[in-house]
Amino acid sequence: MAAMAAAALRSRGGPFRWRARVSPAGCGRGAVRAAAAGPRDYDLLVIGGGSGGLACAKEAAQLGRSVAVVDYVDPSPQGTSWGLGGTCVNVGCIPKKLMHQAALLGGLLRDAEHYGWGVAQRIPHDWKKLAEAVQNHVKSLNWGHRVQLQDRKVKYLNVKASFVSAHTVRGVTKAGKETLLSADHIVIATGGRPKYPMHVKGALEHGITSDDLFWLKESPGRTLVVGASYVALECAGFLTGLGLDATVMMRSVPLRGFDQMAALVTEHMASHGTRFLRGCTPSHVRKLPDGRLQVTWEDLGCSREDTDTFDTVLWAIGRAPQTRSLDLERAGVLLSPDSQKVLVDARDATSVPHIYAIGDVAEGRPELTPTAIMAGRLLAQRLFGGSSDLMDYDNVPTTVFTPLEYGCVGLSEEEAVARHGQEHVEVYHAHYKPLEFTVPQRDASQCYIKMVCLREPPQPVLGLHFLGPSAGEVTQGFALGIKCGASYAQVMRTVGIHPTCAEEVAKLRISKRSGLDPTVTGC
Repeated sequence: MAAMAAAALRSRGGPFRWRARVSPAGCGRGAVRAAAAGPRDYDLLVIGGGSGGLACAKEAAQLGRSVAVVDYVDPSPQGTSWGLGGTCVNVGCIPKKLMHQAALLGGLLRDAEHYGWGVAQRIPHDWKKLAEAVQNHVKSLNWGHRVQLQDRKVKYLNVKASFVSAHTVRGVTKAGKETLLSADHIVIATGGRPKYPMHVKGALEHGITSDDLFWLKESPGRTLVVGASYVALECAGFLTGLGLDATVMMRSVPLRGFDQMAALVTEHMASHGTRFLRGCTPSHVRKLPDGRLQVTWEDLGCSREDTDTFDTVLWAIGRAPQTRSLDLERAGVLLSPDSQKVLVDARDATSVPHIYAIGDVAEGRPELTPTAIMAGRLLAQRLFGGSSDLMDYDNVPTTVFTPLEYGCVGLSEEEAVARHGQEHVEVYHAHYKPLEFTVPQRDASQCYIKMVCLREPPQPVLGLHFLGPSAGEVTQGFALGIKCGASYAQVMRTVGIHPTCAEEVAKLRISKRSGLDPTVTGC
């Protein structure tokens, strides 16, 4: 049955031709039957108060529908919890970017002397002050989301939700009080949470994740970051930039799934103070009498065991969807047997036609805030606004906010070759030196641009990859052109803004196939 469901959901055709049979379960059976038979409480019920869920709820309310949002944050194993807004606002994009900015300012202070500013050689960083400022901003966003829901007359309930039938959800407060909510349409937008390596002894008791890092009152001190994901590298990057001792332990390649020019990201980090333990996996974390953490790991390259001592161990080994506590089987909603994410079709519908899933919890969707927001808005417009517009997940730009930022949109070189064949792909690339790097004599050897195109004219651009300062700003602009089908020739006819890093994209003349040196001197 699961295989049949997966096949149906992957189809971009019409509505489902089958339906799962659902029977109410658990207590409150009479109330559930009454809810199913009579008028329901809401037109739309959204489970999850993150970016996608809130966007969907607000859009539906703007279209005049009765809407409720239920949201509940289970504390992390270390006891950290937060308010309305989901991962991005509380423990993701927002606090990460602010701490990244704090680290970049440290680098600019070192450059300032070369530009004529009299700056003390050693300026200490105050973690407490930064953490308090970041946390205060996050709390203001929590409050802002609540006000916006109230202004739009969206009912907000801080309850933990689970299904009791296809149209009814049970909500339980922190105090244990239960309530039943029914709706014509239900959206699952519960996102995900960081994984712990449960096979590593002491991992849960002594480690933290990104759920905790941004809410630490005290500096994490000497930190071991385990993982090679964007979360791992971003956190290790800003910790190093803030003057802390950060080590990254990675089993294999960095930024799996990105273009493997990503190796330049770790090369830059290593040259600026981040230590890397490559080909290593942890086996044991033990707390010492002085409170520090002794980590034991295996070096897979030489089958040797090593140990070292850290103040903090941060797990960044991936994320798991928040589906386990939803009792989805009671509603007939099917999950991917591998990822445990919700199976959806092109319309974001699950195996139950009036139940939808958006954002990180949905199978096959990018785990990115902007895609969840747009998917949520479009879903509400289809349900209540007469629209037929679907979310387009092709050519979605993103940026990894490592010390030297990596922005990308479209296919990686590896994906393009796998999809079209080596003989049909042309790659233009160049190293460049930002003008800002010249006066302080910064090393620019990892500043690099790659444009992946089809070889046959007009050479449509398949992907753009930019490693350098303000990569997110650069990539966002070019993403529009690539989304509109820009060709290599059109990009080359684009007049650059001088002197900027972005203009280097419009100067890519050397293809990998030519074998010529891609070094560009810059301005």
